[in-house]
Amino acid sequence: MPPKKKLSSDKNPKTTQAKSPEVWQDRLHYFEDRRDQLVQTIRELVEIESPSDDKRALDGIAKFLADKFEQLGGRAQFHRSLEFGDSLQVNFTGTSTTRKPILLLGHYDKVYPIGTLADMPCKIENGRLHGPGVLDMKSGIALMLFAIEAFKTWPGELPRPVTVFLVSDEEIGSHSSRKITEALAKQSAGVLVLEPAAGLRGAVKTARKGVGEYTLRVKGIAAHAGLDPGKGHSAIVELARQIGAIAKLNNLQRGISVNPGVLGGGTRTNVVAAEASVRIDVRIKQAKQAASIDRKLRSLKPFDKHCKLEITGGINRLPMERTAGVAHLYKEAQSIAQQMNWKLEEAAVGGGSDGNFTAALGIPTLDGLGGVGEGAHATHEYIVISELPRRALLLAGLIESIESISLKRSTP
Repeated sequence: MPPKKKLSSDKNPKTTQAKSPEVWQDRLHYFEDRRDQLVQTIRELVEIESPSDDKRALDGIAKFLADKFEQLGGRAQFHRSLEFGDSLQVNFTGTSTTRKPILLLGHYDKVYPIGTLADMPCKIENGRLHGPGVLDMKSGIALMLFAIEAFKTWPGELPRPVTVFLVSDEEIGSHSSRKITEALAKQSAGVLVLEPAAGLRGAVKTARKGVGEYTLRVKGIAAHAGLDPGKGHSAIVELARQIGAIAKLNNLQRGISVNPGVLGGGTRTNVVAAEASVRIDVRIKQAKQAASIDRKLRSLKPFDKHCKLEITGGINRLPMERTAGVAHLYKEAQSIAQQMNWKLEEAAVGGGSDGNFTAALGIPTLDGLGGVGEGAHATHEYIVISELPRRALLLAGLIESIESISLKRSTP
């Protein structure tokens, strides 16, 4: 690690505007000097494979990260789960006893199975770091580590309490971690989500669509397709007609998308199918749309009266809407970015994150503060290495500057 040097200080570390340009320049240089070390940490995390369905692997990376954060002075605790991986909470006290904590939110599970590294190795090419999970979102976890570590050099201690919460099941619905995320958010002044930035422009995310998943099952009547075709009532034919009706629920202008994505059914070609099913992805732009789309899906009626329908599932994440609290955090982030001559943009995206949970509670939330790159969940996944220093400084600046803005909170 490069030797520590005394940095310019400021009597009021809470306000972005109070710092001189020299302070911001020193702090950016601090992260630039540690860029290679930051890349190495990200590589370490990427090379610890941690698919969502492998509890042993997830618990292993949780222990690895607990040690990393405890070396920085945090107090780690595990939220145990029998079915899913254990989630990790790390509490940092900071020097202030009056300021509410900031919640740094993320996940260490990824979509790639064990063994992916054999065909998709972690490597550096043309200023990019490639590897499974490097963008979504192990670079974001490394940024947390380095932003917290920086305060040991700057004012000497964290200026406020910070809670880190890394979940093990975000990619598969956050079923074991959601209640903990929401409870921690309610205790916080704001939530900073270290999911990837929006595209190569590095925009933060101030709105996300809500996400739901439904399954429609059709029960028909089986028959021999050659001897008694008239006695059968095909679940597959009925399902095909239902899919046509479901497709009509799309309203892209209002931000509603309904996608029948996974089909199953039938046993053999010479049997009129007795069962068929479809899994449906639903996205909504506003929380008030949830009840309407749910009602429409549950109101589907069979075209063939001999067939029966069963629909299960629901909206898992309400939308992250651009509330006053979200806008306040974005404005603060913009102010910090300006100190680096960086015009920080915002974006609304279709995917969901655990930030949807916290924003739906009315807690000011800013998402997309992690790495900049492309190819999340794809074989070409990468981050842009040169973007790492200013992403780290943006995170550190937000940890320092955010104040409670309870008067600005509004529940969608």
